[in-house]
Amino acid sequence: MTLLPPGGTTPPNPPDNRVLPPGGTTPPNPPDNRVLPPGGNTPPNLPQHRVLLNLDHATTYYGQMRILEGISLHVDEGELVCLLGGNASGKSTTLKTILGIVRPRSGRVLLNGQDVTQWPVPKRIAAGIAIVPENRRLFGQLTVRENLELGAVLRKGESLAEDFDRVHELFPRLLERRSQLAGTLSGGEQQMVAMGRALMSHPRLLLMDEPSMGLSPALVLQNFQIIKTIHASGVAVLMVEQNATMALSIADRGYVLSTGEIVLEGPAGELLRDEELKRAYLGR
Repeated sequence: MTLLPPGGTTPPNPPDNRVLPPGGTTPPNPPDNRVLPPGGNTPPNLPQHRVLLNLDHATTYYGQMRILEGISLHVDEGELVCLLGGNASGKSTTLKTILGIVRPRSGRVLLNGQDVTQWPVPKRIAAGIAIVPENRRLFGQLTVRENLELGAVLRKGESLAEDFDRVHELFPRLLERRSQLAGTLSGGEQQMVAMGRALMSHPRLLLMDEPSMGLSPALVLQNFQIIKTIHASGVAVLMVEQNATMALSIADRGYVLSTGEIVLEGPAGELLRDEELKRAYLGR
């Protein structure tokens, strides 16, 4: 606490009693003794993550039934975010709202800062959103290659050779099955086709709805390794997943939905340690 002299005014600044060098000038600032990285340059500022998707206070209905109640979430460029919650909590509706399959009655959907709330689905896909839907949703009477080609339907006139190479590198089995009807594939192979089809559109944001549903434990592990690889390539991912422990183990952040409202959010590591989340969604 500073004591004031009589009259209550702030005392003047104390005199500068530093010893001056010959010539009487104030000494220069001390040298910067920070240890610099190799090359001698000052360390750059930490990169600022840019928000790619912003769901802003969205309220969504099916008919007269309210499913989402003013929820807000965001996904940064190159980020992997998981959306958790019980059955009928609104997870799939959130993805449909982002993609434009359903429109919110209030609130906004922003993509790269642009309001896309009134955009139709094809325009959002062309802007960089793709989805791996629940239960794969393949065209069973078309071949594997034809299903993959449908993912690039908005890229008319472009060469797809490199895209097929990329998908086949991630999913070698699809190269072997390229002429086989999609409806005759196993569940794990169908999931590969669904993921490959989404990647054919060159997405900046990949929405994934229950990617491990119906898969064996071994395939679930393989599936999540592939999701990590896709994320590492720079694609942002928003993933709805029942396997909360597995989802949080590879995610950057997470949100928890309950009856259409966000009830918990934070870094994935913190959510994994959250006792309430463990009891409600992790089964322990």
